[in-house]
Amino acid sequence: MSLDRSPDGKRTYWRRIGCAIPHETGNGLTVQLDALPRDGRIMLLEPDDQDEKRLQERLRRHTAKPPTRTEAGS
Repeated sequence: MSLDRSPDGKRTYWRRIGCAIPHETGNGLTVQLDALPRDGRIMLLEPDDQDEKRLQERLRRHTAKPPTRTEAGS
C-alpha cells in the first residue's frame, strides 16, 4: 500500500501497488510490485480477519467452475 494524494491535494488515500506473499518455509515475504509509489515508500501491514475473508471470497470466485452450455441454457 502506498499513501497517495488526490489531484487537488486536499485528500489522501491508500493505493494498492502489489502484494506480499509469505514464504511457505521460514520467515519472510516475497513482495511483488505492480507499480512504484511516487514517494518511494511502501507500508506492509499484517493481514487481519477481514483481509482473510476477502481473499477467500476472491479465491472462491476465481476457482468456481463456469457453467456449461446446457447449464447456462444455451
